[in-house]
Amino acid sequence: MNIRHWLTTIDLLCTRDFPAEQGRTDVGSGGPGYHIAELQTSGDFWEDDGTEREETKTQFEFDRDGLGERLIERWGAPDVISLAGTFERAGDGEDIPEPWASLSSHVPDVQLWTPPDENRRIALGISQWDKELPFQLLAVVTETDPP
Repeated sequence: MNIRHWLTTIDLLCTRDFPAEQGRTDVGSGGPGYHIAELQTSGDFWEDDGTEREETKTQFEFDRDGLGERLIERWGAPDVISLAGTFERAGDGEDIPEPWASLSSHVPDVQLWTPPDENRRIALGISQWDKELPFQLLAVVTETDPP
């Protein structure tokens, strides 16, 4: 865990212009109105009996919460937002704005801060596309409110 590096990445994304088009960036991905930083990525779990996956999930939650504590010092307590309803609405054909549409397919919930005097929101979440695939600790900086 390297909280100092993660905070530096978040600070950078809070000041960086958003990409004009959706695509890969030096820290993850981005598009009009958002940046997604891949702060940490685990190995995969193809050969796992479930034990390593659960330990890794617990560690990623611990790392997210440790980073979150530093953000709480800056901006106060976050809102915790489930993305399950957003995922269902997207599946029903509703037009969900990015980054929320894609995040909802692999991030169950986020901790969300709205720093005072800024028009950007900062979210932390843990991604896992499927039980055999790696976990990722993600930081999202966006100007789009969650739906």
